[in-house]
Amino acid sequence: MTPPEPRDIERFQSGSPWEESIGFSGAVAAGDRVLVAGTLPLAEGGELMGEGSPYEQTKAAFGNALKALASFGLDASSVIRTRMYLTHARDVEFAGRAHREIFEEVRPAATVVIVSGFVDSRVLVEVELEAFRGGA
Repeated sequence: MTPPEPRDIERFQSGSPWEESIGFSGAVAAGDRVLVAGTLPLAEGGELMGEGSPYEQTKAAFGNALKALASFGLDASSVIRTRMYLTHARDVEFAGRAHREIFEEVRPAATVVIVSGFVDSRVLVEVELEAFRGGA
């Protein structure tokens, strides 16, 4: 039996195949905060976007994460923190350029972490977002 959920928590399912198998939500809104889970540069059909390009993959992954935010009526201007997970330190400049193009006016707190890999070995970038929805 599933326990009742507090009224002020909303969950968004992105359609990722891992949401069911792992048991998570693509995004969760709790009070004034919206947290977007690790997001890959995958199109709706599951095909990789920007194959081989850390810049294109970063833009695509953030695009997917921002779609999750839009389900709560938010956009890039609401983002207060970003995280970029990269498989290669050499890609920091490319991912950073994509981040700057999307968030230059917003200037969220940002973190870059180098990791050993992802579920799909073609993926070079995974991102997370945290947003603030004041007055929620």
